[in-house]
Amino acid sequence: MSERPENKKPLKPATKIRVIEDADATADTAAAYDHWRAGSGRKQVPGIIKCFGARPDFLRQVVEFSNTVHFSEGHLSRRNKEMIASYVSYLNRCPY
Repeated sequence: MSERPENKKPLKPATKIRVIEDADATADTAAAYDHWRAGSGRKQVPGIIKCFGARPDFLRQVVEFSNTVHFSEGHLSRRNKEMIASYVSYLNRCPY
């Protein structure tokens, strides 16, 4: 992320996708985030999940699909698959 010279705080990357933050999530979106947390064992919902927050019904489908396709047993461990996905996102300059 780039920095502002006047206060040296990182700027939040701009995106055309409306990202719903945890604090702003209500009803179905909050429930979908909780569903993701329960399945992942993590507390912080990543931006790639939050970008689907406007469509919690679709978010649940994406999570289920991802768990089935990306994180099922195979030649690579989940950790290695996540590292590859993170690196590809970095190469694509994906802000989330």
